[in-house]
Amino acid sequence: MRTIAAVLALVLSLHAGLWSLLEGEASAPDISGPLTSVSYAPFGLGAGDDLGEAAREEKIRCDLEVLAPLARALRTYSSTAGGELVAGVAAERGLKVAVGAWVDKDTLRTEREITSVIELAKRHPNINGIYVGNETIFRGELGIDELVQLIRRVKRSTSLPVTTGEIWHVWLEHPELASAADYIAAHILPYWEGFSAAAAVDQAILIYNRLREAYPGKRIVIAEFGWPSAGQNLKAAVPGRLEQAEVIRAFAARAAAYEIDYNIVEAIDQPWKTFEGSVGAYWGLLDHSRRAKLSWSGPIFKSDHYKLAGLAVMLGLALSVPVLALPAATLGQAAFLAVAAHMAGAWLANVLAFWHGHYFMPGSAIAFLASVALLIPLILIVLARAEEIAAVALGRRPRRLVEPGRTAPVSGAQPKVSIHIPAYREPPAMLIRTLESVARLDYPSFECVVVINNTPDPALWRPVEECCIALGERFKLLNVDKLEGFKAGAMRVALEHTSPDAEIIGVLDADYVVRPDWLRDLVPHFNDPRVGLVQAPQDHRDGGRSPLHGAMNSEYAGFFDIGMVQRNEANAIVVHGTMCLIRRSALEQAGNWSSDTVCEDTDLGLTLIEEGWLIEYTRERYGAGLLPDTFEAFKKQRHRWAYGGVQIIRKHWARFLPGKSRLTRDQKREFALGWAGWLGAETLGVAVALFNLAMLPFILWLDAAVPDRILSVPVMASFGVSLLHFTALYRIRCRRSPAEMAGALIAAMSVQWTIANAVADGVVKDNLPFARTAKGGAKRRTVAFHALWETIIGLLLLAGAIVLSWFNINEVREISLFAGVLVLQSLPFLAAAGIALFEGSRFNDYAAWSALEAQLRGVPQDGALPTPVPERAEAPRPAAE
Repeated sequence: MRTIAAVLALVLSLHAGLWSLLEGEASAPDISGPLTSVSYAPFGLGAGDDLGEAAREEKIRCDLEVLAPLARALRTYSSTAGGELVAGVAAERGLKVAVGAWVDKDTLRTEREITSVIELAKRHPNINGIYVGNETIFRGELGIDELVQLIRRVKRSTSLPVTTGEIWHVWLEHPELASAADYIAAHILPYWEGFSAAAAVDQAILIYNRLREAYPGKRIVIAEFGWPSAGQNLKAAVPGRLEQAEVIRAFAARAAAYEIDYNIVEAIDQPWKTFEGSVGAYWGLLDHSRRAKLSWSGPIFKSDHYKLAGLAVMLGLALSVPVLALPAATLGQAAFLAVAAHMAGAWLANVLAFWHGHYFMPGSAIAFLASVALLIPLILIVLARAEEIAAVALGRRPRRLVEPGRTAPVSGAQPKVSIHIPAYREPPAMLIRTLESVARLDYPSFECVVVINNTPDPALWRPVEECCIALGERFKLLNVDKLEGFKAGAMRVALEHTSPDAEIIGVLDADYVVRPDWLRDLVPHFNDPRVGLVQAPQDHRDGGRSPLHGAMNSEYAGFFDIGMVQRNEANAIVVHGTMCLIRRSALEQAGNWSSDTVCEDTDLGLTLIEEGWLIEYTRERYGAGLLPDTFEAFKKQRHRWAYGGVQIIRKHWARFLPGKSRLTRDQKREFALGWAGWLGAETLGVAVALFNLAMLPFILWLDAAVPDRILSVPVMASFGVSLLHFTALYRIRCRRSPAEMAGALIAAMSVQWTIANAVADGVVKDNLPFARTAKGGAKRRTVAFHALWETIIGLLLLAGAIVLSWFNINEVREISLFAGVLVLQSLPFLAAAGIALFEGSRFNDYAAWSALEAQLRGVPQDGALPTPVPERAEAPRPAAE
């Protein structure tokens, strides 16, 4: 425990040290005196007449009390809706004011503004200039001639200098505007031109000199210069508080040295400026709470950096404390988990900091909170997968895993085993092969009860009946019509016809061929009276039937060689209803097979664990069945498993409460994490993908901000961890080739939509019928396409990524990240579409690949090559771990 605690402390120290290294610091000239001028808009979360929130004199007075030491003058943009109050209040503070009249296509409003600004100029001696309109030409509100007429009209009514505020290139393109104005008021904003913070001041001075060359002798004012403190980048222009402080201080120093008259945009953040994109709200020197965002002398650093660092480290510590409770954790395992925990803590701290440091309108707040609500459980699932990676790759070898030969054989009379095989409309040849393998069992005392239910066609059951007769009195055939309760109902019937002296119940699916040593090796484990069930893994003998079947077989192997082995350490495996042996008394204590769910096997296994029974598991393959015939059957089987999983959660959740069962803390944890990692992860993956898909129209056509990187990076990290989890653990435990691993990965991804649908069905629908998995059918060259919705969603996600990237001419990093997220999220859907297309193609045949390989090698072909991997009678023994 002390060693693990020391590892956690070391990781915590490294995390804190990393924050110290990443503190970030910039330098710029010190500014000792007030700025020449700053833009000031006296509105709150609304924009004057536009949103109906007029400024109040008390609020303006409070604002100017803060701004008076900061600047010698103000520039306003409107003279109505409270804007007319600014000049009078500014006079109390000795501030000059360049008042503005807002000009747009609304002629009535424009007239009110012009009338008001003229009256203000006559009333307040501290007004030193008038701006008729702001970027009116740039925004296309009026034509040049109309704006010139308004300027001349105001000039006739006042002796003050009159101009208009326009982007610098508008002044160069329209000399007649420069002639009409008393001075040139140019907006030079290098951010909007994509210049970096380091180049911003040089670019501003360059443009200023161009204007001087174009209009020698004309007074030139840089009427707007600034840099946003937050938001998205625009090409090389990156917003940020450090960057803002560096740019503003460098510009003010340069302007003072060159005696340039200027105005900084702006005094206070304006959260209502959503029309200016992600940076619109963040141009202020003060935030919306009137707190300074930058210092005017000394080193420039983020004032809240160490607050954020402390929060991140504390959250990381809180998330890593559970490592102390892991039994027999290794140093490497503890270090890996602690690093993962601190990474999650850093992300969560940044989420909280983002919420605290940004302005949210109702729509953006809802979108952000919805994203975080989806991402937090996703991060927890990632941590669970990281734990499994650490346990398998860095942890101790499994201790509870049953290995052949480790248990002494039963002395004296061996307990009788009753093997139950339910069958519903199964191919008779397949079932006969299963029975023949049972007859070859190297065990003296067993019987076999076959229950054929709801199968009226004699062609399906009569050959089986004849086989049972031929195999002898050990084999009983029950042909039951109108049986209710699905597979569980058939198993209950089998138990009713079981010999009274049978102590152990063996369960086989109708397609399973068993090894002769199955009972001989595993029955001795029931010597321990605490053992209620012994489970062997599933395997499949037709993986060589086609590349698709090979991929499915490899995908199944991961569950049995990775997840089941790890869960077994806590006596918390998922029981599956074939290749298992159950103590009869335990089965009866658990209430027999239940038809409450379509996964009666897992339901029973969890009930046994709740009752305190031990369940043992072996990786040894003692039998091999058949894979689903088609991709459609594969999906239907996975839907049944996932739907049954939700049913089991609904049935058993109360028994996870304290004192409601004999479940241990570790068992509860394994089942909860198992459900979250399987049902939850796939459902969340689909939910986040659909959420992002729904966001696309708002981003593409309504110019809504794309999700910040703190929302995009976790999705990409989740995909990366899942990929590492799959490939690393398959490599360690499953011993699969790269091609087999790739096939397994594609097969696993292809059922994401299916599982999510099953979870939704489990939440809103009750008692869906048991769906039989089609197996043992004839091989079909062509099959129907069974991935329509997956194809539609996958292509929409991919198209959205392409469109975002194509139109990302400003090279916004968040857009590139979001496009990357869409591509990753499209992969599970496209995997399903790809398998559906591949299944019916000629390439879903090993012979076709062999022929293609031979052609590439230049080997002459004498005819079609046979399928290289024939169906085998028995599964091979895996190499010892």
